[in-house]
Amino acid sequence: MGVAGTQSDGRVARGNQTRQLILGRAVEIASVEGLAALSMGQLASELNLSKSGVFALFGSKEDLQLATIRAAITVYLEHVVQPARDLPAGVGRLWRLCTGWLTYSRERVFPGGCFFYSVSAEYDAREGKVHDTLAAARTNWLSYVEQVAREAQLVGELSADADIPQLVFELVAFLELANAESVLHDDFACYDRAAKAVLTRLRMVATDPSVLPATV
Repeated sequence: MGVAGTQSDGRVARGNQTRQLILGRAVEIASVEGLAALSMGQLASELNLSKSGVFALFGSKEDLQLATIRAAITVYLEHVVQPARDLPAGVGRLWRLCTGWLTYSRERVFPGGCFFYSVSAEYDAREGKVHDTLAAARTNWLSYVEQVAREAQLVGELSADADIPQLVFELVAFLELANAESVLHDDFACYDRAAKAVLTRLRMVATDPSVLPATV
């Protein structure tokens, strides 16, 4: 590879590092203040970058918002989804998925609690690419929770007559209420209450409740 190629690779690497730096700050801001609050000028100022350099990486505010959502999805998968994937199919994986979500919210992986809960409320009644991307992310999450529950049913660890869509609706409602209450009131006791509610609901439909913890 010639000198020109090496220089080009270096610029690409620096550009990728700068992009990740910007998106790391953008997801923090958006989780607290909303996606509409994102400003390329503010990000450039906070991170000691040139505004023109930020614009070169994100051509518009909407591009920045969409990239921020994608960055948040990557973090979400790492903290919530992947740890549960390491477990075999069954009710234990479903329990781990729920407790992983509560830990993700409780530990403020995003400063504003769940990134998607926060920004979805901001864009749920709007139209456009940002709304559609958020709606797709939520659909994918709910579909995955349902998939994990159905797999538990297929291996015989959830009762055959369990209403899976209803179960998923209730589990996610427990999780999101804990997040909302904690963020609004700065009260973390709600996470234990949510975990107890999830556990009680899962023990109701588990074919062998003993595979789940007795208490939280």
